[in-house]
Amino acid sequence: MNLDFSAEQLALRDTVRDVFERTFPAAALRALWGGGEPDPKVWRALADVGVCGLLTAAGGGSEVDLALVLEEAGRAAVVEPLVDTVAVASSLLPDRAAQIAAGDLRVVIVSARMPFVANADGAELLVHIAGDAARTIDPGDASLRPVVGVDRARRLFAVEIPEGAGELLVDDADAVDLARARGAAATANVLNGVGMRLLEMSVEHAKAREQFGRPIGSFQAVKHQLADAHVALDGARGAAWYAALALAERAEDAVRAASVAKAAANDAAALLNRVALQVHAGIGFTWEHDLHLWLKRGLALQAAWGTTAEHRAVLAGHLFEEDVDA
Repeated sequence: MNLDFSAEQLALRDTVRDVFERTFPAAALRALWGGGEPDPKVWRALADVGVCGLLTAAGGGSEVDLALVLEEAGRAAVVEPLVDTVAVASSLLPDRAAQIAAGDLRVVIVSARMPFVANADGAELLVHIAGDAARTIDPGDASLRPVVGVDRARRLFAVEIPEGAGELLVDDADAVDLARARGAAATANVLNGVGMRLLEMSVEHAKAREQFGRPIGSFQAVKHQLADAHVALDGARGAAWYAALALAERAEDAVRAASVAKAAANDAAALLNRVALQVHAGIGFTWEHDLHLWLKRGLALQAAWGTTAEHRAVLAGHLFEEDVDA
């Protein structure tokens, strides 16, 4: 099995990185922490380079193409609903593909398994997933209550949807499980991108910060922590890339692969958070340093689309089913 990325996929990654560097620098992220509104030019730029429509029929892309894009979204800590709209809704709403691709339809997923919803106030359409069904909901029919989360740039809402509201979109357990798997696998890629930035910042600091006349990165204790974090992140990225491939190829193990990817990304993020804080020492605890912006995004995303415990329970259930079948 060849898991190498093509030149075209790497070029798309580089294009998206350039988009984020131009439209969403760290200063823009800090502005959101101060109560600013998301800049619409970020979403428009993503639509212009074909990201929004990547998984539509016209876009011709796959979850593998999207994987590196989502990593870059995490690396830049953007707040756009890429996971909900591009990774999940594109497959659920084929009749709205043109609007999604054009950047004219931002979809946010409201799941009964997630108590709070990010970006709900900027959605043109909500998709409510509960049990084995999914329904489309007009945002005007939902009640949004702001919630203060650990990551203040990622605006959270408690969303209440009246019983029977909206139109039935999917009423099939397998289809809903696949939608949840798409969300989990995509979030794993974003979380790994957050980890990439945390590792980059930590390595840069370890090279520049001196103690006893030497860079702290020359000390074995620091080297080992950074090496362990690097190994964990590489493993999590590989798991997320395989999950993307399994989803793209509609493989039998796609749902399980997504759970493996999200659990691995959560574990790597927890380790990277700890290592990054230790390497940066006291400055890592201050709001003046950019580190906390990515630390808190990582903490927030560890709970999105399933915690580690929830995904391990899913995997345990699959193993039990296999034992029974045997």
